[in-house]
Amino acid sequence: MMIVAAEPKPSAQAGSRLLSPSELESALRAIGARRYHNLHPFHRLLHGGKLSREQVRAWALNRYYYQATIPIKDASVLARMDDPGLRRIWRQRIVDHDGDGQGDGGVERWLRLTDGLGFPRHYVTSGKGLLPATRFAVEAYVHFVRERSLMEAIASSLTELFSPGIISERVSGMLANYDFVSPEILVYFGKRLTQAPRDADFALEYVKTNANTPELQRAVLDALTFKCDVLWSQLDALYFAYVEPRLLPPGAWEPGAEQVA
Repeated sequence: MMIVAAEPKPSAQAGSRLLSPSELESALRAIGARRYHNLHPFHRLLHGGKLSREQVRAWALNRYYYQATIPIKDASVLARMDDPGLRRIWRQRIVDHDGDGQGDGGVERWLRLTDGLGFPRHYVTSGKGLLPATRFAVEAYVHFVRERSLMEAIASSLTELFSPGIISERVSGMLANYDFVSPEILVYFGKRLTQAPRDADFALEYVKTNANTPELQRAVLDALTFKCDVLWSQLDALYFAYVEPRLLPPGAWEPGAEQVA
C-alpha cells in the first residue's frame, strides 16, 4: 500500500521560508480552492434550484447583515491607514457599498433583493430575525480587522479573489431555477463583477509586496483562512436552521410565521 504524504498547509510552508510573490499568490489561491464557501452544501442547493422560496428568503435576510456591515469593516480599516494614497484607494470600497447618496450603493441594491422576496425593509434593517451565528460571525470579522495588524486586515479581504466565479454561478443558477427571482432583484451582483476583481487585485498586490518575512506571509495566509471560515460558518448556520435538521434558534425568522411587523 502506497502512503502519500499530506499536502503541507500553506501557512506552515510560509513559516519555513520566505515565499516568492508568485508562491505567496499560489498559496492564497490554494486556500480559496479548498475553503471558499462556494463549496458549501447550502450554496450548491441555492445555485442548483434545490431550495424553497422560504429558504432563499432566509439566506437573503441573513446575508444582508454581512453586506450592511462591510462598509463599517472598511471604515475601520481606513482609520488605521497612515498613507493618504492608501486611504484614497480603500475608501472607494465604502462608496461602493454606501453609495454617493440616498438610494445608491451595494447595501441599497441588496435591499432590492429582500424587497423582491417580500420582506419589509424595516424588518431587514432591524436585524431582528437574524440567526445568532450570523451576527457572531460578522461581528467577529469586524473585530478581526480592528484588532489585528493592517496587513492581516487587508489580507482578510482576499476572498474577493474568488467571488466572480460564485457570483456567476449564483445569478445564472437562480434565474434558471426560481420563478420568484428576476434580474431586477439580483442587480447587486452585476456591480460586484467589476468591483470585486478591482479590490482583490489591489489587496493581492499589497500583500505580495509588503509581506516580506515568513511571519508576515503566515499572517496573511491565516487571515484569508479566517475570512473563509467567517463566510463558511454563516452557511453552516443557515443549513442547520433552515435545511437540516431545521432547528431554529429563539428569535430567528420563521418561515410561514411572518414576524415582520
